[in-house]
Formats: sequence, C-alpha cells, structure tokens
Amino acid sequence: MIGWNELLGETDGETREFLQRYGFDAGVFEALRERVRTGSDSQGNHVAGALMPVASEELAALPDPDSAEYEALRREGVAAIRAGRVGVLMLAGGMATRFGAVVKALAPAYEGRSFLEIKLDDARRVATALEARVPVLIMSSFATHEALLDALPDAHPSLPIEVFPQEVSLRVTPDGTLHRDADGALSPYATGHGDLTFALRRSGALPRFVAGGGELLLMSNVDNLVASLDPAVIGAHLRGGRALTVEVTPKHPGDQGGIPLAVDGRAQVVEAFRLPPEFDQSSVPVFNTNTMVLDARAIDRDFDLDWFVVQKKVDGAAVIQFERLVGQVTAHLPTHFVVVPREGAGCRFAPIKTPEDLALQQELILTALRARAGH
Repeated sequence: MIGWNELLGETDGETREFLQRYGFDAGVFEALRERVRTGSDSQGNHVAGALMPVASEELAALPDPDSAEYEALRREGVAAIRAGRVGVLMLAGGMATRFGAVVKALAPAYEGRSFLEIKLDDARRVATALEARVPVLIMSSFATHEALLDALPDAHPSLPIEVFPQEVSLRVTPDGTLHRDADGALSPYATGHGDLTFALRRSGALPRFVAGGGELLLMSNVDNLVASLDPAVIGAHLRGGRALTVEVTPKHPGDQGGIPLAVDGRAQVVEAFRLPPEFDQSSVPVFNTNTMVLDARAIDRDFDLDWFVVQKKVDGAAVIQFERLVGQVTAHLPTHFVVVPREGAGCRFAPIKTPEDLALQQELILTALRARAGH
C-alpha cells in the first residue's frame, strides 16, 4: 500500500492530522487516482445488468391518513418507537457551499428556527407524545462538524444526540495529479452521503445505537423538513419485511434523481446518471427522496459501493472528485419502496436546496409542519 510520504510529499503535519481525523484512506485514494491516470473509468458510472420495473409487491403507496390501514401501520410504528427501537438519522455533511457559504443545517429556515432546530423539534415532539427515547444521529463533514457540535441543545435523556463525521478525500486534476490551489494547498472535499454506513461504524455511533436497544433508523436530508418521524412510515417498514424501506414520490417536470428499478431481478435505487441513454426515464413515474428506514443490524457490515467520478470546477479549475451514494446500499440489501405524497398536509418531500426555495416552499412546508404539531 502506498505510504503517506510518497503520496503527499512535503505536506505539513497539521494537514496530515486533519486528513487522519476525518478518515482519509491513502490506499483507496491512490487506487481511484490510478483509474483516472489510466483512463479505466470511461464507462465506470454506468449500471450493468438488465433493467426492469420493480415488482408490485416491492412498491406500495403510503395509505391515506384517514384510512384504517394507515391507522394500523401507525399503531405498529408507535409500539416500535415506545419500545426504544427507533432513532432519527440526519444527513448534514457536505461542503457548506450551496446555501450562502454557511452550514445549511444552522441557517434560518422558518419561524425563527434553523433547519436543525426544526428537525430536532420534530423528533422531540414524537418522543414527548409517546413518552419514548428517540436517539438522534447526525452525519457531519469536516466543513460542518464543529459548527454542528457548537449548536447542539443541552442533552436530554429522551433525545440523546450524537454527531459523527463522514470521510474526507482530495481532489485531483483530469490527469490524476493532486489538485492544489494558488497557494499550493491541497483541496479536500466530503465524499458524499454514500459514506454513511462506513462513518456510522468507524465512529462507533452505530454500535452504540444498537447497544442501547436501537433497531431502526429513519434517515433523511437535513434540508427536507417534512421528512418527519411518522410512526406510520415505521409501520410500513415493519410490514414490508425488508432491511431497507425507501421513500419515493411522484415526479414533477424537470425532476432528476434515482429511480426504483430491478437490476437483474433485484429491486434497488438507480441514479439517473447511471442509466443507459436509450432508457426511457419517463417510464418510471416516481423517484428517490433520499429518505429511508434502515435496519441497524443489516447495515453493520462493509458494503462494496462504487466510487463515481464527478467532474467539477473549483476556482475556475477543472477537478475530479470520487463520491459514493447511499442509495447504492439498496443493491446489497432487500429493499421495499413506499410512495409518499409531496403535496398537502401529508407532504413528505419538499427539499430546500437554495435560499430562494425557502420562499417558494414556505406555504407547503409550514402547512405540513403545523398539521403534525396539531396546530
């Protein structure tokens, strides 16, 4: 395996300590860089296998909240939450560059609360109503970790919170050499939410959750404020009987993202950029919301996830990043899909990607949040 000295040359001790603290793997990095140097990645992002619609038993709609079926699922979920089996998992990593160069989780969202505060208030609401303990795990990055730690509320027995960082890697140039800025500094980046299962295990957060009686984690992006801890979603996961449950939602014009497909007979999320050009994406009317229920024991293992080549511009320079995607875990574990609404009080998908989205989505999001709070 390549050594740090050979890879990083005369890098200062502070940079080395930073890379080690955030899980930089020099051996994996060098193998990925070699793929760029040799041009062996030209077809690396395309999915391999026969693509078919998922079977009907693997794709079900979340029942109407007024229905007896919904109430039955809700009761199952309530029992699991009250038993301390369920936790909340937020994705709050990344590079803190898309939302006015601030950590999005801490930016003001609605009614004087930040994204993080709204998500924590939702978990607290459920914990209080059900007299339950609901652990909260938050995946950060080197760009968000310290700020998130500083912003956490005082600890409470019913809402224990743990923040754990995802991995860091280094950008390279199109010919595979290390990218450096005008001052000669290396260019680190967070490696994508596909680092989730690895970071959960590396940090010890997952073993601690399981040791405390945790079995299921509801994962969502911190900017999807309406992906609340709904007991009926937990019940749907339990009823589905799979290791993973992925929330999908009807597409709107222009929507891009992963879609549920059977690849060589196995139901999974396939990202749009991995589909062959001849595939008709309009044939699949729903797409991935990146909200999932995860079986904690099932994800406590090493997954052979692909590293995807991502081309970017940094300060005008062309660079390459290698990233993993959490949706690819569905290629390795039995997966069930639940179609959730993105309209009305029951909306579960209304992501805020830019500051402008706050105003555009305000009525929808506040209607959903107030309905859940009983207002």
